[in-house]
Amino acid sequence: MSFPNISDIVATTIESRTRKIADNVTKNNALLTWLESRGNNKPISGGYKILQELSFAANGNAGFYSGYDLLPVAAQDVISAAEFEIKQAACPVVISGLEQLQNAGREQMIDLLDSRLAVAESSMANLIAQGIYSDGTGSGGKTITGLDKAVQITPSGAGVYGGIDQVAFPFWQNKYTAAGISATTVDGAMSTMWSSLIRGMDRPDLIVMDNLFWGLFIASLQNQQRFNSAGAATRGFPTIKFMDADVVLDGGIGGFATTKTAYFLNTKYLHFRPHASRNMVPLSPNRRYAINQDAEVQILGWAGNLTCSGRQFQGRLVDND
Repeated sequence: MSFPNISDIVATTIESRTRKIADNVTKNNALLTWLESRGNNKPISGGYKILQELSFAANGNAGFYSGYDLLPVAAQDVISAAEFEIKQAACPVVISGLEQLQNAGREQMIDLLDSRLAVAESSMANLIAQGIYSDGTGSGGKTITGLDKAVQITPSGAGVYGGIDQVAFPFWQNKYTAAGISATTVDGAMSTMWSSLIRGMDRPDLIVMDNLFWGLFIASLQNQQRFNSAGAATRGFPTIKFMDADVVLDGGIGGFATTKTAYFLNTKYLHFRPHASRNMVPLSPNRRYAINQDAEVQILGWAGNLTCSGRQFQGRLVDND
């Protein structure tokens, strides 16, 4: 006899896994893992766009004084916000009427759903991970506005990111260098890029590499001794130190890291902003039937974007050989 509440099983099984799925998305991508660790995974609750506050100028009232000197108290306009679209992603999980009959018992149905959800889980994790490296133009402009846009190859050229014109506002330009890089020159190129991104205590804390750039970097260390940090090791990614930044391979089999590229990131100014009500959750607990098929669908949904509040602190080093 068929279990009568198939829809309830579908919905509740997805619901019970949503936190796991959201966590898996983070663990599938080195950048998202680092943002999570420093508290920069910040859900949004609503709004037409995602606003990411930023400071764009110093307070002009700051200065030295002596004794009874009058202190300036003029109003200072130093805070603004970048604006980012809310992007959406989904993965439907489908159960046919025949499969419901064949998996009649509750345990059998949950086993089937677990298998289907495991595939949905990895599919969504890969989709988000791929989006983190995109420029936001894929799928007709529906993909995440990722690192390829936030840390682009033409930072001083015409363009708008987060609603801010990068030519009109040079503080909104990332650093970019392309050169022929080898195992003997990679250390110098990385040192130059790293030093160009320092302002006081602000400096890159994460360097993300693809397989090819990682290979050059590791080859340059054959006669040197480098150490992993204990904290980085627990995040599940192979890491090594450059200065005091964690260098991470985010490539591997089927990785999405940009080819021959090292991103020098100050994750203090990068933010993963999923919607609080759409962070790997079923879109509806109600039954969704195909109009002309004997099938039921539950849709796993996500919405949000990657945002930046300090583009000048991000760098991109490319091997153009």
